[in-house]
Amino acid sequence: MGLRSRVTQALNTTEEPAKEIAEESTEDSGGVFSACVELTKPGITKLVTITALVGLLVGGLHYGTTGLTNWILLIVGCVIGTSMASGGANALNMWYESDLDALMDRTKTRPIPSTRLSPRFVLWFGLMMCAVGSGVLWLAMGLMPALIAIFTAISYVLMYTPLKTKTITNTLVGAVPGALPAMIGTAAVAPGTGFEPLTEPIGLMLFVLMFVWQMPHFFAIAWMCRVDYERGGFKMLPSVDASGGHTATVMIASSLLLIPVSLLPMKVVPELSGWVTGGTGILLGLLLVWLSIKFARVRTDRAARVVFFGSIIHLPVYMTVFVAEAVVRAMFFGAAG
Repeated sequence: MGLRSRVTQALNTTEEPAKEIAEESTEDSGGVFSACVELTKPGITKLVTITALVGLLVGGLHYGTTGLTNWILLIVGCVIGTSMASGGANALNMWYESDLDALMDRTKTRPIPSTRLSPRFVLWFGLMMCAVGSGVLWLAMGLMPALIAIFTAISYVLMYTPLKTKTITNTLVGAVPGALPAMIGTAAVAPGTGFEPLTEPIGLMLFVLMFVWQMPHFFAIAWMCRVDYERGGFKMLPSVDASGGHTATVMIASSLLLIPVSLLPMKVVPELSGWVTGGTGILLGLLLVWLSIKFARVRTDRAARVVFFGSIIHLPVYMTVFVAEAVVRAMFFGAAG
């Protein structure tokens, strides 16, 4: 079903949205609220918000952002705006894929397939969240962060999502909206006018980091869920790689690539990053390479799950060390770009 047909079907529903929700939601009083929270994919939204916040903190320290009130406004605006825009995009993704979600064990209990929420409600919920989130970013951080959030949502829903049923290269396309939010924070504090903040080195560095990190992370998921994906009609690399050889190769190669990428802060912001961050990146990267090699040897769901959890450990630990070192250097050594 095409985008126009999906929108028409959702908007032509005759019942009032509130009535639909009441009739289709579960009986517990928190059913609608919990379903709305589920629409936002909290885990993904949290990750996206953290990466945007990292960009803001490192960029602000590098460019000498000052004033407690200013910092508070930027941080609060970044957290609220990014999380709402991301949650809205995720809701629109669930709305778009609801018919396919109903075919897969992993997703058939989501709000629309389980009839807890109507497609019409989810469509409007997603649009509202994106609009309000982008508005918050505009007011608190400026126009460019808001435009990045809008383009992220559009590319995620209208480019990546439709490609999932058409080509195995969808993962590469999907990594773009997955990495763009890292530039929201840097765009708010970077100098320049117009589109100049998009070429800001810290934002580009974080974009590359997030893009590469997603490869072992999502290919591990694709391997574990390959049967479910095939049932839903999604075209993932494991769908055409029954032996897992190509999937394992991509996971190892991207994990190896994470090592030099994790050293980029030492080049881009040397006053804020040294061998504490670099050494952490090397160790975490080697861990992910080792786990990917173990997967290549056995190619089991369990081994893929270990790579998945390894990637979950990699990013937050690396980001935490990076920001912590940047803050310490700025506070005690007066680092500023």
